[in-house]
Amino acid sequence: MGNNRLVYSTESGRICPSCGHPAAKCTCKKKKTVKKQSIHPNDGIVRIRREVKGRKGKTVTAVFGLPLNDKKLQQFAKTLKRLCGSGGSVKDGVIIIQGGHRETLLKEIKKQGYTVKLSGG
Repeated sequence: MGNNRLVYSTESGRICPSCGHPAAKCTCKKKKTVKKQSIHPNDGIVRIRREVKGRKGKTVTAVFGLPLNDKKLQQFAKTLKRLCGSGGSVKDGVIIIQGGHRETLLKEIKKQGYTVKLSGG
């Protein structure tokens, strides 16, 4: 029985195997070196995707990969929402437009001079 390290405690929950502290207050180097990676590729191509999952069956169109800062992205989203005649938002660098407007957005974003691809089905 040489392997008796603490994995879970009813007092504090999960325990980090490296430093022995609760997982929420872990002080080991492993946790500090983990970098958040974007799930969207950053290759200069704007992608337009239709999404339904996690939205109670409602269709939205997501536009991601635009090389714009937050303020310009907000303005561009406003233009796209007005063009489609629907609502939407900007979250984590992704423009979300309510409804299925892939073809309309494709034409408008190409007109702005970006390389655009339809993503997903």
